Parts: sequence; C-alpha cells; structure tokens
Amino acid sequence: MRIPGAVGLTVPARDLGMPSTRGPEGAPAPWPDELLDVAALRATGWRPTPFRDVVLKVHQRCNLACDYCYVYEMADQSWRTRPRAMERQTWRAAAARMAEHARGHDLRAMRLILHGGEPLLAGADRLAALVGDFRASLEGHCRLDVQIQTNGVLLDERMLGRLRDCGVTVGVSLDGAEADNDRHRRLPDGRGSFTAVDRALRLLSSPPYRSAFAGMLCTVDPGTDPLTCYEALLAYTPPAIDLLLPHANWSQPPVRDPHAGTTPHADWLIAVFDRWYDAPRQETSIRLFEDVIALALGGSGRSEQIGLSPVAVVVVETDGEIEQADSLKSTYPGACATGLTVFDDPFDAALGRPGVVARQIGVRALSDTCHACPVHTVCGGGHYAHRFRAGEGFRNPTVYCADMVRLIRHVTARVRADLDDRLRSRA
Repeated sequence: MRIPGAVGLTVPARDLGMPSTRGPEGAPAPWPDELLDVAALRATGWRPTPFRDVVLKVHQRCNLACDYCYVYEMADQSWRTRPRAMERQTWRAAAARMAEHARGHDLRAMRLILHGGEPLLAGADRLAALVGDFRASLEGHCRLDVQIQTNGVLLDERMLGRLRDCGVTVGVSLDGAEADNDRHRRLPDGRGSFTAVDRALRLLSSPPYRSAFAGMLCTVDPGTDPLTCYEALLAYTPPAIDLLLPHANWSQPPVRDPHAGTTPHADWLIAVFDRWYDAPRQETSIRLFEDVIALALGGSGRSEQIGLSPVAVVVVETDGEIEQADSLKSTYPGACATGLTVFDDPFDAALGRPGVVARQIGVRALSDTCHACPVHTVCGGGHYAHRFRAGEGFRNPTVYCADMVRLIRHVTARVRADLDDRLRSRA
C-alpha cells in the first residue's frame, strides 16, 4: 500500500515557491499562508484530494463549559459573532455544494458530520429536516453517511429515535469515570455532566439503538488513571474509541505535571495500548493504535493525529462560511478562515487555499526536524494544529513530539516482537 506523499518526498520549503497569499486577518502563520506556493506545487504534477467529509456546524453554542474546549476557551473566538443555529437556506446551500463536489469528482460516498457547539441544541425536528434535505440533494449522486458528534447531555429516547430513523449514527464524548470526566466536562453552573451522559450512553448501547452507536471520544488526561478511564469507556461496549491529545501548540504548550516525567501523554496511552492489545479478543476499535500499527506496516492512517494521508475534510459554519478543520481554532484568530461561503463558492475553491494544501501534501509539509526523524512516516509530524508556533506557523514538529516518538516505538516494538514469534513458530 502506498502512503500519500511518499513519492518525491524531499521537496524543501524553498522549492515550494515564493509568497503567494497572506493569511486570513493578517494571521501570524508564514507557513503555509505566505510560504507555500500552490501554483508551483501544481506545476510539479501535484493535485488536491477532494473532500470526503463535510463538518456542518448546525449550532454554534454549547450546554457544557469544558475547560479545555478549543472552540470557546482558546484563541479563536469567532463563535461570538455567528448565528446560534444554522438556517435552512444555509444548510440547503451547503447540501447543494456537497452534491456539486460529489458530481465533480465522481465520489461514490461522502460523510456529513453534524457538529457544534452542541448540535443537539438544534432540536430533533430541525436536525431531521436538515438530514432529509441533504439526502435529497445527494440522492443519485453518491451514498451519504451521516454522523453526529455530541456531548450526550440532551440525548434522550425521543432524540435518539429520530436520529436512528434518519439513519444518523451517534458519537458521544466522555472522559472516563465520573470523577475524571467531571473534572473538565462540566455544566455552566459547575455541576458535572457524567450523570446525564451515562444515562444517554446506556440508552445508546441498548439493543433498540445499538445500530446507531458510532463510538466515543475521550481526551487524554495524564492526571487520571489510564486503565480506570479505559474500563469506564468499555463499560458501554462502544464499537470504537478515539483517544485525543488535548489541543496545544508551541505558543500554548500543554500543561504538564512536573512530577509526571517527560512523556506523560505517551505513558498514559501506552498503558491503555497494552491493556487493549493484550486482551484475549478485540473489545473495541481504537483508531490511534490501529493507525500506528497500519502505518508501521506500510499502510495508511485514518485520522488527523498521525500519518501522512491527505486531510479531506471541510467545515461549514452556521453562517455558511467555508472553513478549514476547526481544531485550528486552538492556534490563532482566523486560522480556519478561507474567505469563502457556500452561497458564493464551490468547495473546490477551498482546495486551493494554502492551509488546505499544506495538509494534503504529506511529507513535503514536514519540518527539517521531522524529516530527520526515523518515525516520521508513521508520526506524520503529529496533529497539524499541534505544530503551530506564533511567528513561524505550522512547519514544526508537534508539541507532543517526545510523546509521539515514545508511543510509536513502543507499539511497533510490540508488534515486531509478535511477528517475529509467529515467524519462528512457523519455521
């Protein structure tokens, strides 16, 4: 299997051309906004990967006040000036752009991800109408998979029934056991969210709704016990778990316990990996671990956290603005902006923006430090948002570099040892 970007992989920054565009709102990101020449890249034969995922910000507000939230607690505060909920004319324009993109690139399947804020604040009737409009727009062009990512607080039987009947699968965020979850994921009045989310997850994992269960998201907190956290998530028998590093960068580094060692996030993840990997049967899918294994064996990854695969996701905000992946809101104001809207512009226009291109050119977007690292084809430089440094932009290793290297080496060593044992047993 080919890793995208692995052919012709040594194109230094100076060979990518002179400055072509300024970053949005005077953004402090010379790389890629000013230093990546898209025309020069195209001249080498490079072509963009069409978007496969459309993230629709159906509601701009949230009913939780999580202290690590990149939308509300970090650099970009554009949510304050946007409509609370997406209007029908806006989502219909987005649906038309999605269908246009599918036709133009002969895509057989696309995914619509309903997001926020908290998307369930839009209400069951609005969500059902929205999904119906998207399905009608794409009917006959490509298969549409629809998923919603929610904090689960409003996920009751009526809401879940409507979503299931609309063919929507549901992902829920939870950070482990009650005390651990409620340390960060709290209601605005300070009360914890665990009780409400636990009720929702028990409902979602029950037989009538099990088919709608997409999986769970959990943000890694080295201050918690990793195995307690993992067992708490497993209690809901999720089909998949995404373990996410907290959004941080070189200008806003992660908070570290001075007594926790040099790679606390890797230490946490390794404890969970060993428990997951040593289980007598696979209890759930964990994308981060599966991606490390696949990449180490020459395959490709499926997430933004790791690997060199082109990022093929575009975001539509409640006002119809077309943006890059919203994790960039953790870096600086305007980092997601493209200057495009679904009312005036096709999604193809976003494919030419330097910020989008930088996330599709694989190894050619990596820093010199990453090029010199023996695990760079697996790590891929780490999450793009975690590479940011004010005044320099994104051509840096991830701020979690030491953690990523330690995790990758541990996982690959374990897999290599098992492969060696198997080969010896067959000799």
